Amino acid sequence: MTAVLSLGSNLGDRAAHLAAALDMLAAEFRIVAVSAIYETAPVGVTDQPAFLNIVALVDSNDADALLDAAHRAEEARGRLRGRRWGPRTLDVDVVNIDGVRSDEPRLTLPHPRAHERAFVLLPWAELDPDAELPGHGRVAALLCGLDQSDVQRWRA
Repeated sequence: MTAVLSLGSNLGDRAAHLAAALDMLAAEFRIVAVSAIYETAPVGVTDQPAFLNIVALVDSNDADALLDAAHRAEEARGRLRGRRWGPRTLDVDVVNIDGVRSDEPRLTLPHPRAHERAFVLLPWAELDPDAELPGHGRVAALLCGLDQSDVQRWRA
C-alpha cells in the first residue's frame, strides 16, 4: 500500500529538518518518491515564518506504525506542540493510505483538511498526476479550486 505523507518545517534549518525526517522514515519504510520542495505561506496562524513543504509517497500497510514513525521524527527534530497551527521545526502528517478511511481520534484518514491545502495537493499532484483524495475526488481537480499563489517551488 502507498501512503501519502506531508512534511513541513518553518523553524531553524527547514531543509535540514525535512531531509532528516526523510532519513528517519527511510530507516523503517521504503520511500517511493519525494516531491520538490515548496515554500509556502503559513495557514491559520499567519504571524510566523514561511514553511518549506514536501510530499513523500511511502510503502506502508500499517497506519499506526507510520504515524508512530512520523511522531518520532518530529520529536527528534525538536518539535514542541504548543499553539495549534503555530510554528514548528517539523510537522509530518499522514494524508492518505490507499483510500483507507479512519475516524479514529489518533488518526483520521484521509487527512480532514488535505482537500483545502494547496501545499499538500500541489506536491502530491507532482508525484502522481492521477491521484485521488477519497471523498473529495482527483487531486488535480481539487487544485483548480484553490489559490496556489502562496505555494512556490523553493530555490535554495
